[in-house]
Amino acid sequence: MSKLILVPTPIGNLADMTYRAVEVLKSADVILAEDTRVSGILLKHYGIETPMQSYHMHNEHGMTDSVVKQIKNGREMAIITDAGTPGISDPGFLLVRACVAQDIKIECLPGATAFVPALVNSGLPNDKFVFEGFLPAKKGRQKRLKALAEEDRTIIFYESPYKIPKTLQQLVEHFGADRQVSISREISKLYEETIRGTLAEVIAHFEEKKPKGEFVIVLAGKSS
Repeated sequence: MSKLILVPTPIGNLADMTYRAVEVLKSADVILAEDTRVSGILLKHYGIETPMQSYHMHNEHGMTDSVVKQIKNGREMAIITDAGTPGISDPGFLLVRACVAQDIKIECLPGATAFVPALVNSGLPNDKFVFEGFLPAKKGRQKRLKALAEEDRTIIFYESPYKIPKTLQQLVEHFGADRQVSISREISKLYEETIRGTLAEVIAHFEEKKPKGEFVIVLAGKSS
């Protein structure tokens, strides 16, 4: 049956792949992969021989119509990213939107997303939260942080190891050095680590220890 299936993949530990995800990837006609080299390791690990097509942020605008056409012609397409759930700070949204517009069946399997374990593990309120993902690289960054200054819900950001020191300093400028924060890195991997404290304390930690890995920042909201 023709449809699009979004398949979450492990964010670190390959054992976090679900049985259903493996079955879906084995039975699909084609797997759309963010980086076929990265996904090739996962597929080889689970003996998945389904052909892959490259589908990433640099070609998704040009490829989406073609993928939709393939699905309408009867193919079952699965989409995966390097890690986590497609569409969450990764390619996937444009294709889902196009499939919705064409009344194509869509399924999304439950699975790994980095911000969920980071949020639950933070000790900060998780009944209500705001997911911001990656902040704008340059234009609009300060404006976005300023807009979040009055946010009273827990705020979640993604950040790279190269930008984490600068981002933490910017958070101090807009939220204050005493704001509570929890930072998780390398979730589900061998060197998984969570650092909790004030922004000032976390900055001091990374001044002594070079940041490595991908980071999830869980920032406390403004106190009432």
